[in-house]
Amino acid sequence: MHLLLTLSFISLMIATLMAAVALITSKKSTKDREKLSPFECGFDPLKKARTPFSLRFFMVTILFLIFDVEIALLLPLGVTTVLANPTSIIMAALILTLILILGLLHEWNQGALNWAL
Repeated sequence: MHLLLTLSFISLMIATLMAAVALITSKKSTKDREKLSPFECGFDPLKKARTPFSLRFFMVTILFLIFDVEIALLLPLGVTTVLANPTSIIMAALILTLILILGLLHEWNQGALNWAL
């Protein structure tokens, strides 16, 4: 028990010493704000947070999520044809795909997919 406590203490001291040496010898540059700032989705982190931006970005994001969910719903249907009636599964897949295609055509007709500068 005494040996385990001594080894734990020595390990802790070595880890603390290594962390202290790394902090002391590291070069931190506060001159370049661009490199130290986080990069998120193309937004400039040095500007105000309340600046207006294009809603087209969010429209494309929502459309991507819709079609991503479509893939998540359609992929398992191939495995379930063994367990259930294949005709009903194919009909469900066709109905789901038809609804999504009609939604895509509606969005295209409304101009949501046209990227205006």
